Amino acid sequence: MKAKDIMNKNVVKVGPEDNVNDLVKLLLEKKISGVPVVNEENEVIGIVSETDLIYPEKSVHLPAFIPILDSIIFIESFKKLEKEIKKMAAYKVKDVMNEDVITVREDVDIEEIVNIFVDKRINRAPVVDENNRLLGIITRTDILKHIY
Repeated sequence: MKAKDIMNKNVVKVGPEDNVNDLVKLLLEKKISGVPVVNEENEVIGIVSETDLIYPEKSVHLPAFIPILDSIIFIESFKKLEKEIKKMAAYKVKDVMNEDVITVREDVDIEEIVNIFVDKRINRAPVVDENNRLLGIITRTDILKHIY
């Protein structure tokens, strides 16, 4: 079985200039955990996942807190955290995307894709043509659906 046999051709994708806040809404609305980033020619130039949004290289300092009786008491300013989160939401996708995208071609065997996922510790791989244009995407879920 090949990538083209199980890939999802209806790919949710974003552009590098899209707003991170809109990206988060899209991920939540579509119930997905990551998307490829494409340019105007539909070439894959990056990928962004929930991990990139939760743990961005731009550090957001979380305030110290104490859990007391099922409540949380913040020791530091929650307003400061809220300000940092709002600042991060103004970022563009290009500011948080991973440019080291692992892609596969549509004629790659599923076994090879599984090995790539395990070796590279990734959850999804865009399927591209010889010009790096997006054709589809394969996720771990897609592989599991075809195994079972």
